[in-house]
This record gives sequence, structure tokens and C-alpha cells, in this order.
Amino acid sequence: MEQRRRIGAYGVCRDGERVLLVRGSAAADFPGVWQLPGGGLDHAEHPEAAVVREFAEETGLAVEAAGLRDAVADVTRFPDLGVALHTDRIIFDVTPTGGTLRDEVDQTTDLAAWFTPAEAAGLSLLPFTAELLGLPVTPLPARTARAPFEPAPTDRRQRFAAYGLVTDPAGRVLLTMIADGYPGAGKWHLPGGGTDHGEQPAAGLLRELVEEAGQLGRVVDLLAVDNLHNPAALGPEGRPLDWHGVRVIYRVRVDAPTEAMVTELAGGSTARAAWFAPEQISELRLTDVAVLATGRRGR
Repeated sequence: MEQRRRIGAYGVCRDGERVLLVRGSAAADFPGVWQLPGGGLDHAEHPEAAVVREFAEETGLAVEAAGLRDAVADVTRFPDLGVALHTDRIIFDVTPTGGTLRDEVDQTTDLAAWFTPAEAAGLSLLPFTAELLGLPVTPLPARTARAPFEPAPTDRRQRFAAYGLVTDPAGRVLLTMIADGYPGAGKWHLPGGGTDHGEQPAAGLLRELVEEAGQLGRVVDLLAVDNLHNPAALGPEGRPLDWHGVRVIYRVRVDAPTEAMVTELAGGSTARAAWFAPEQISELRLTDVAVLATGRRGR
């Protein structure tokens, strides 16, 4: 079965105890099933911009992102198409700033409505929505066909990755150096990288932490989401590639640190790994995502 991926942004909008949900139309993957408002990112679109756009399209409400709530992943299989579609879902808390609630017309949702948790428990919900609302996850109806969709063009790529601001009990920060032959070679970077098909973001980060530095960590919380667009990146085939990267950054704790050591599983993109005291970080050459997470500019 062919493996494909997409990235979506969704919002939790509350009115007291009630939460706003939208229902899948006949054109949706699962007609009649309810979920949080949101949908797939356009190429080069920041997830925050995507959730604002999707709310306006699906509900008529203008919203602003008030915080980053979660990042989860799931896989939907379409046997008739021979496709397994992995969706990385970035979920924000959002606050309404204007507009009037209305239903979407002739698109992938057809109703928008407020529900208390007790009322939502009686609906057919997408699993990620049920889990986020603290409700039981029930199997979805079989979905054997849908409107055709195409893989991304070969000269355009969208990638989801998970990185960590990794610290130990002494307050040291773990960083990894990018190997020669890779973008940013010689710079110190956050541990992490692209997640595998079917892998949850936090699990992918902890796997990368073992591969790149030989450390066992635990995820503490979700810090930020970062968006990177390079319309003329050098692709693996040696030709220009319109590259869009979406990166979630977690806070990770290593309770029993050891000497940082790159394992053979790292795949060659990591040259070194090391622990640094916070005051040492300003003397290092850092990637942009490492600057964002550590709050230090480096040199």
C-alpha cells in the first residue's frame, strides 16, 4: 500500500463548557463524522495561519491562536486506492475575534455547532477529536473510496519533524552537530528529525534522541511550532526543490544523562552530540530552530 502524508492544523474553540465542532459532508473522508475545525496546510503556509483560514472557511468565525495544545498523528487507509494516508495534526487553542457562526457550503464540512462534552459523547467523532475531548474513541465506519487525490509534485516537498529542547538535572542542554554534506553542516542543532509513517511526533523525537545521542528522555511539554519554507532548496537528486518544513519543538528531560554518543542508527546526518552549560551555547554556531528553542543567538 502506498504511503502518503499530509499536515493539518486544528483549533479548540470554547464557549464556557461548550466546544465548537464541524461535521464532515458527503465530500469528506468520513461523511457525518464530527471533528475540530481545521484541515490541511497549503504549501508554505504556517500552521497558525492555516487554523485561522480553516476556521473562517468552515465556521465563518475570525479567530486567533491562543496557544499550542498538542501534536498527534493518525493513519487512514483507503483500500480501493491502495493508499495509507498519515496525517500529522497540530492543535491550537483559539479565541474568536469576530464573525458570525455559519455552516460551510459545498465543501468538506456541512454543519458547525457548539456541544458540551456530554452532548459530544453522543456524536460520531474522529478519533483525534474524541481523544482530545477526553471521550472514548470508537471505530470509524469503513471508508473504501473518496474523491481522488494526488501525491505532491516531485519538485515540491512538505516534511513534518519533531525536535527537543533537551536538558538534564544539572540544567545542561543537549545539542547535535549537523554532518558534512547536509544543510547547515557544522552547526549545532536540536536533537530530533523527521517522523516515520504511522509514528506519533513525541515517539519519533524520543527515537531520534536515542539514535543521535544515546539518551533516554521523557517529554515534558510542547513548546512551539516552527515553519520553514525554502523555495530553492537543494533536493536529494541534486536539483532545486520547493521545500516546506513544519517542526514541533518539545521540552524533554533526561533524568539519568550519559556521555552523548551518536549511534549507527542516526543515518549519517549527525556528526556529534554533546551536553553544554547554558552559558556555553552563546559561543556556538546554531541552527535557527536551536536559536528559537534556547533563546540564545549563538555566533
